[in-house]
Amino acid sequence: MSKSLYIGILVASLLLACETDESTGNTLPADNILAYKATPLAETSLETLKAFAQMAGQRDLDALLRYSVKTFRITYQTTYKNNPVKASGLLFVPVGLTGNAPLISLQHGTTFIKDDAPSVSGSFSGMEYFASAGYIAVMPDFIGYGESSDIFHPYYDEQYSASAVIDMIKQTKVHLAKEGIAFSDQLFLAGYSEGGYVTLAAAKEIETNKNHGLTLTAVAAGAGGYDLTAMLKSVTTQSYYTYPAYLAFVIMSYNTTYDWNRPLDDYFRDKYAKSLSVYMNGQHDGWTINRQLTTAVSDLLDPDFYNALKTAGTETEFKKALADNSVAGWNTRIPIRLYHGTRDEVIPYQNSEVTLQKFKDAGSTSVSLTLIPGGTHGSSFVPMLQQFIPWFETFR
Repeated sequence: MSKSLYIGILVASLLLACETDESTGNTLPADNILAYKATPLAETSLETLKAFAQMAGQRDLDALLRYSVKTFRITYQTTYKNNPVKASGLLFVPVGLTGNAPLISLQHGTTFIKDDAPSVSGSFSGMEYFASAGYIAVMPDFIGYGESSDIFHPYYDEQYSASAVIDMIKQTKVHLAKEGIAFSDQLFLAGYSEGGYVTLAAAKEIETNKNHGLTLTAVAAGAGGYDLTAMLKSVTTQSYYTYPAYLAFVIMSYNTTYDWNRPLDDYFRDKYAKSLSVYMNGQHDGWTINRQLTTAVSDLLDPDFYNALKTAGTETEFKKALADNSVAGWNTRIPIRLYHGTRDEVIPYQNSEVTLQKFKDAGSTSVSLTLIPGGTHGSSFVPMLQQFIPWFETFR
């Protein structure tokens, strides 16, 4: 299914429910003086958006899309290793919006090529449809992309995942208020794969740290590796892992993020360490990196490192990092829906089951898990979209 087509399905669901929003406000975060820059990129007319929908075979969208859309590149300040850094992302605003619009932040999946970051790629993202349907939509690049592309992306790091999203949402509210664009206090988060992990990390930080001045309305997270300790166990107890580039990305990210700075051949067999030093540079996609590696985990990893991962009391620093960055369930009042395909070959669906149970153990009653029968990591995104957007609409 094409990108335009599944976005078309998404937008068809956006307006199934009444869009009236009685809330008022334009509530700003307390720290509303963060340095930022909003650069206009494009204005897509309503006619063009309708034409895109028609070309995708979605002529019924004509009556649903109501606004032209302005796209901005937002540059904002966040923090990395206790220092301020510039980050970036995209903002999509309906033109001529009447009433207060809810905000939605969509977190993208794993991106190996730095130029594929939302604010850099320059391609039609599909988020324009959200804005045309009456949402104010944002897509953060994450640290390590866009304005901060000189940094090795802190992949599956809870703190930096959350802060990149939260700081962009805060800065977006500052920009909207400055420009006199009406918005409500409703805030939705959604993401898939790494985006699912980032979404849950941001949701936890928002709810447990009231200093952010944000309140979540609902959250949808799909196929994220929330429990990284469980992920390690699943990888080291199998003879192969279908997407070794993901595993390499985590290891290399932690090695940089936590300043271990160990040589790559501490972690990988020599020939794969050499390949990763060349190909894991932000210029090659995941499939290209996979072709330089092997799916046999015991052959990919350095034998001492591999055995240490399976042995208690060894490689404690790496294992602690995985434990610390696992987004454990908390006692939440936010309506949260997890989604996962039952044939996910990258992140086993049992990871979401474990996460759901941890939410329950913490006393949560507002979290649920929707399993997508037969869904793989690649095929489960569209069914998730078809389900969570109508659910979000019930809160508007």
